[in-house]
Amino acid sequence: MNDSPGWASPGSAPSDGDNSGTPPVSEPPERAHASSKWSQDQPPAAQWSSPGAGQSPPPPGWAGPQQGHGGWGQVPGQSPGGNWNQNYGRLPAAKPGVIPLRPLGVGEILDGAVSTARAHWRTVLGLTLAVAVVSQVAQLAATRFLLPEPATIDPGATGPEALSQALDSLQSSLLALMPSVIIGQFATLFTTAVLALVASRSVLGRPVSSGEVWTEARPRLLSLFGLLGLLIVMFSAVTAVGVLPGVLLGGGGGAALAALGGLAACAVTLWLYVRFIFAGQALMLERQGIRQSLRRSAKLTNGSWWRIFGISALAWLLAVIVAMIIALPFTAIAMAVDSTSFDSILNGSTPDFGWSYLIISGLGGVIASAVTYSLVGGVTALLYIDQRIRREALDLELARAAGVPGHANPGS
Repeated sequence: MNDSPGWASPGSAPSDGDNSGTPPVSEPPERAHASSKWSQDQPPAAQWSSPGAGQSPPPPGWAGPQQGHGGWGQVPGQSPGGNWNQNYGRLPAAKPGVIPLRPLGVGEILDGAVSTARAHWRTVLGLTLAVAVVSQVAQLAATRFLLPEPATIDPGATGPEALSQALDSLQSSLLALMPSVIIGQFATLFTTAVLALVASRSVLGRPVSSGEVWTEARPRLLSLFGLLGLLIVMFSAVTAVGVLPGVLLGGGGGAALAALGGLAACAVTLWLYVRFIFAGQALMLERQGIRQSLRRSAKLTNGSWWRIFGISALAWLLAVIVAMIIALPFTAIAMAVDSTSFDSILNGSTPDFGWSYLIISGLGGVIASAVTYSLVGGVTALLYIDQRIRREALDLELARAAGVPGHANPGS
């Protein structure tokens, strides 16, 4: 691990196998059969010294440390009759930054994400606001100029005609959502990847500025856009495969088939989303290529899909609640200013939103999106670090990089 902003985090070479580009490291014989979930880039056995390591070895048959006898010595904070092995797990982990350097719980991940945003609020807010403004402008332009006129429903229609109009209205509504979903998802994935550079410094307790983040991210932006574009195309293709047969069939049977296909496509898309959720972090922090980043994310999420999904869903739920609280007042003001659209909603007709409504509601969307991006991005970055701590003992490398006493580099 180096000390530059957005450290190219250690441990990727052993976990990635032959895709790291680094020469293989010989292993001690006693670790040749170690579990593949643990990093092979660990300190050699000679670096692990027990308390009282300088003393002579105990005589044969020695039963262990006893109170009042020499040998191991007293553990700081341990009761007089305590035992090293019984109390070691209770010792607090080092915490140079926003998280303790050990496997994290759900509350610690959420608290760490909020602490990262608070500790580096200028950097985080500047990044998320810039992305939110661009995404809101893009969504506004797509809604105003690219989408066709919404389908209308005749209240007097009955039978097959009413069903056909309802299906046309549903199709129009889904089409109207597509630009917002695609642009919003692209913006979320982008900020999640870039905010990993901020989190990588925050866990070490080091400051980071917007200029440092930009300098670190700029060489990887082209690859990042390629990765995000590939993911969006992948998700869109899965959705199209699920929905298109029902749309082409048409009628009531086609609507039912499209609904079932849509549900199946959503399930597959969600599975792929979680499986590749760490691809952006691997690309930005480990300097992986697009293909290697996807493989790296799949390796880190293997066996932990439900845990990652649950924590990510909780973060999204909290972010959506906060975003709604922020956006609702702006929406109410926009409706009050654009009274024509408000009257259309009350009359049950399709509203024709004017520029005043779109601009005011868009301002609320910018603020809400900035909060959403910072929370979801922080949680995802800390989930990535937590997975590497659990799989590869990354906490040892983080402790060394942070200069925690007792974690000096081997051979130094």
